[in-house]
Amino acid sequence: LPVYNEAAHVDEVLDNVLRHCSDVLVVDDGSTDGTAQRLSRRSDVRVETHVTNRGYGAALLTAFDYAISHGFDVLVTIDCDGQHEPERIPGLVDALQLHQADILSGSRYLEIDDDSSHPPEDRRQINVEVTERLNEALQLELTDAFCGFKAYRVSIIQRLQLDEEGYAFPLQFWVQAAHHGLRISELPVRLIYNDPD
Repeated sequence: LPVYNEAAHVDEVLDNVLRHCSDVLVVDDGSTDGTAQRLSRRSDVRVETHVTNRGYGAALLTAFDYAISHGFDVLVTIDCDGQHEPERIPGLVDALQLHQADILSGSRYLEIDDDSSHPPEDRRQINVEVTERLNEALQLELTDAFCGFKAYRVSIIQRLQLDEEGYAFPLQFWVQAAHHGLRISELPVRLIYNDPD
């Protein structure tokens, strides 16, 4: 879980994640709101800390390095703001195996008929436009290029040359995935938008 200033959500999200996964890593990306103190009181998760805020991509790169160096087979990334459902973690891993995919990416837009929560229109429009451009440029068939809820085969992460530390990380990631011909599948995940802005 990449985490930056999530003191309001971190304990509840981690409690839920631990119901579905026993090996949990939190990358605290320089939080200043008390998140680090909350994490220091927990003995049921592993924590990697960036002393200063380096960016969303940097947190994911730290998680990738950790998964590689500790010999994990599969890595699941999930945001810590309460917008993803931890109970879907086993389903992501199962789908990764079932589809024989290298990357199983959550999509908030594959099935939205039954969802009562909708993304802000400007955010949705940006995602649609960038996803369409990525698909056109890279011959991909994504419906949601920016969902942070993903399962990865750790063996394929080692083949990528990623160094983008900011929010452009997904763009670099998809370019690399296409370049290496990785097998990509998507799985519907429910839309949950708690933040009004």
